[in-house]
Amino acid sequence: MPARARPISALHAYGHFTTATACHTCHSMAGCLYCIININPAMKFRHSLVSGLFLLLKAARVLASPAPVAHSEIMTRSISTVLYDDLVRYTKYASAAYQLACPSPLGNHLVQSFSQGSTQGFVARDDNRREIVVSFRGTSSLADAITDLNLVLTPLATPGINKPFSVHSGFLNAYNDVARIVINSVGTQASQFSQGYSLIVTGHSLGGALAALGAVSLKTAFPKVPMKLYTFGQPRTGDAQWAKYIESLVGVDNIFRAVHTFDGVPTIVAPGFQHHATQYWQSHDPIPLLESAESTVTRCIGEEDPACSNIIPSTGINPAHVFYFGQVMAVNPLLCV
Repeated sequence: MPARARPISALHAYGHFTTATACHTCHSMAGCLYCIININPAMKFRHSLVSGLFLLLKAARVLASPAPVAHSEIMTRSISTVLYDDLVRYTKYASAAYQLACPSPLGNHLVQSFSQGSTQGFVARDDNRREIVVSFRGTSSLADAITDLNLVLTPLATPGINKPFSVHSGFLNAYNDVARIVINSVGTQASQFSQGYSLIVTGHSLGGALAALGAVSLKTAFPKVPMKLYTFGQPRTGDAQWAKYIESLVGVDNIFRAVHTFDGVPTIVAPGFQHHATQYWQSHDPIPLLESAESTVTRCIGEEDPACSNIIPSTGINPAHVFYFGQVMAVNPLLCV
């Protein structure tokens, strides 16, 4: 049965696109935006132009600096090739969660798919890297958009955790729909593969917020299992106390909150919300042959580094939101075979 075109008017909730229909094979909001960009030459030009402008802005900031940045600071804020490769890898896991079925995520063992309410994702196991991977799908339906817009802050209450600080009510409800499924699935894997296996939690957009909540939930349930959290285009998920809590529980060196260039979703500001560390900002897309890919990514300082993505006013969902580390989010079924 041919795929039906999906309306994306719900994207207007983020203050950007109001086009009624993106294309004839649109399976998610990210996929719809990808279609718009690729069928509209002006959008392609805009995406390239803005990337170029960021290069000029970066150069201008260096030239305008009253004194050269210390070499030690540059080394502290730059990232390694190994970390860049990890960001690429877990972007693919986050993208794979958008597929209607993912029988073999990145060629690895699918432990369990979960879909409850509007929350979808999977638990996978990579025996070569000795990793258990939990991936949450981002915004892909009108129900997800309604979840995004439920901006009420509510105390964190999820299986095993009751805290007085506050998180996004819509995100919390969406995570709680699958919390016990995810905890039980990871628990089974952790008991069977306890020697040397680590836990990776990842997601894009809404999925990034769910991954952050999931990381806190899973770290509480399995405190001895090493864990890393990778999110891409994650919106602010809770208040300042929440930010401090996830940093202390998971560890700032184990949190990789990636933001691609001028992605407007992470910079949406809602009263009472604050990002957690650690942001990794790709200020512009790498220029082949002229610079290394990892040189375009900066490790930011603290929760809301004014020298990183916060310097750019939010435009909501935009082209940068659906492109992360060379991966067009949501549209590649080959990630699941």
